[in-house]
Amino acid sequence: MDPRETPAQHTTVLLQEAVDALVRSADGLYVDGTYGRGGHSRLILSRLSPQGRLLAIDRDPEAVAHARTGPERVDDPRFEIEHCAFAELPRLLAARGIARIDGLLLDLGVSSPQIDDPARGFSFRAAGPLDMRMDPTRGESAADFLARASEREIAEVIRDYGEERFAGAIARSLAARRAEGRAPRTTGELAELVARAVRTREPGQNPATRTFQALRIFVNAELSQLEQGLQAALGCLAPGGRLAVISFHSLEDRIVKRFIAARAKAPAGNRRLPDAPVKFQPSLKEVGGAQRADEAETRENARSRSAVLRVAEKVGA
Repeated sequence: MDPRETPAQHTTVLLQEAVDALVRSADGLYVDGTYGRGGHSRLILSRLSPQGRLLAIDRDPEAVAHARTGPERVDDPRFEIEHCAFAELPRLLAARGIARIDGLLLDLGVSSPQIDDPARGFSFRAAGPLDMRMDPTRGESAADFLARASEREIAEVIRDYGEERFAGAIARSLAARRAEGRAPRTTGELAELVARAVRTREPGQNPATRTFQALRIFVNAELSQLEQGLQAALGCLAPGGRLAVISFHSLEDRIVKRFIAARAKAPAGNRRLPDAPVKFQPSLKEVGGAQRADEAETRENARSRSAVLRVAEKVGA
């Protein structure tokens, strides 16, 4: 089976590029921190020897169930999967007595099966409950947040995480509707409200796109999870181990880019002052710079157009 194809029709983005950069030793121990439907995991396994191992994790229990018992479950003694967020990786490794790993892959954002299931509430394209949680067993749904947050909080979330210039107008509309006892509880209700509040939009883009993105990022604490996961990776990687991250919007990519740069290059002041008390020691080395999907992939998979792959290698102890 082609690792790109699954029954849910999820197409893995930058598949070859990410795995090529990640796997440097066939005998290594690797972590797929965002299993999804297993496209990256299957290709990683194909690169490993009988001594190699792959630990997969995902915060979505449906993804974990798919890997364990689904029609395309991964039946391989070198593979195991656990239900957790990638920020929890140090705890998971410690419980297994694992000190270091040879590589970690993070494929950020939401997967096609999550978007395509109306019951998950990620998309305005189909009617469903306004949930948006990647892990429905934990935390607050988008509907619950909109039902209790202040107008100011809602505006800040939509502006900061959706980069929506009409955030204030959308928040006012939400607050007014809530005051009438009609806080949105479904994707359709929210999309309709936003469409009325947003006066203009880029050609071809649904008016609710940025608001849905913002609420999803906020509800799942995606940016703080990413920051914690990157820091966790740095502590878990063996010298020479690789970190490969695929992001899909500028907020994520900016965090990844700055994280790598801050640990790969000394601050300008440190370079100019050789007698500084603490000399800068790099802990990461950037590998290759930002990579994007080629024309053939973007033609086949529109989602890949916004994808950016960044790779770093652990240096030092």
